[in-house]
Amino acid sequence: GGWYCFNRENCDTRYDTMRRLMSSREWPATRVGTGILSSQPEENPHWWNANMVFIPYCSSDVWSGASSKSEKNEYAFMGALIIQEVIKELLGKGLSTAKVLLLAGSSAGGTGVLLNVDRVAEQLEEMGYQGIQVRGLADSGWFLDNKQYRRTDCIDTITCAPTEAIRRGIRYWNGIVPERCKLQFKEGEEWNCFFGYKIYPTLRCPVFVVQWLFDEAQLTVDNVHLTGQPVQEGQWLYIQNLGRELRNTLKDVTASFAPACLSHEIITRNHWTDIQVKGTSLPRALHCWDRSLHESNKNGKAPLKGCPIHLIDSCPWPHCNPSCPTIRDQFTGQEMNVIQFLMHMGFDVQKMAQQQGLEPSKLLGMLSSGN
Repeated sequence: GGWYCFNRENCDTRYDTMRRLMSSREWPATRVGTGILSSQPEENPHWWNANMVFIPYCSSDVWSGASSKSEKNEYAFMGALIIQEVIKELLGKGLSTAKVLLLAGSSAGGTGVLLNVDRVAEQLEEMGYQGIQVRGLADSGWFLDNKQYRRTDCIDTITCAPTEAIRRGIRYWNGIVPERCKLQFKEGEEWNCFFGYKIYPTLRCPVFVVQWLFDEAQLTVDNVHLTGQPVQEGQWLYIQNLGRELRNTLKDVTASFAPACLSHEIITRNHWTDIQVKGTSLPRALHCWDRSLHESNKNGKAPLKGCPIHLIDSCPWPHCNPSCPTIRDQFTGQEMNVIQFLMHMGFDVQKMAQQQGLEPSKLLGMLSSGN
């Protein structure tokens, strides 16, 4: 992950300020895998001994580009081609005998999984490796193309509405979207395929979707900035509505994990085993998904009992789930509990209790226990 840039100007800025996202020249020689990339069973109970390949992001094109540097274009955008080349190279390093290939990513990398998972499956089939099952794991890449809380002109990557940024980006990167999704939309409307709920129904490969209901990157592009000031009522309603809309788009997603937290990215965080939805952790849900795919290949059985794979929080506001990651005050760096956080956001306990028909003390008790 790491956002993107969509014109000469903001790509120049990105090159000056975040060069590691534009070029591999200054990358470290080694990295330590964390979360799902960890080789420690305590941190990664299900996949600690899998063969893992980490592909850093330097193409700035949501893994979709296919254009080389030219007179006209100062930069090359080759996200889609990088993935294809990596797959080719891995076939000689043991991938050719694999049973399962899981393509996983976070943020822009999560969207990249949705855009590339079927293309990787087709690539392997065309090369004669029909036996490898290709699957996707998209973390924090399921964005909504909703109306911004406050509309802004498309000046830079952060303030530009997602639809407009992607519309410009596709042209600039010569972005590729999967054929089956492309056919659902008119020519020039391919940007739709960058939004999870629109591309997901067209995918052939099984994909597990992990998405915070109150994703910080989504709120940023929607112009809801949770700085030190209390949140205005309009923002608070917008945030709750975002959670509702996101929940709706996930209802037909077979395998999903969506906690009601304010956060962004999870699978490579070392606390990824701590978050639970309805009593199930993410590694456990992924294990259940793995088993369900294995079982259904054998005999198309019903889902496994006591092993859920569709997990979506139903409580209505950020951090109403007690296992959410700790919140810190953006300015002081101090940790906050749920009640402090809600007060900090300008949450009016009296008014909220009235709306819910509760005593304020009862509501506070429910909030702190996370019910």
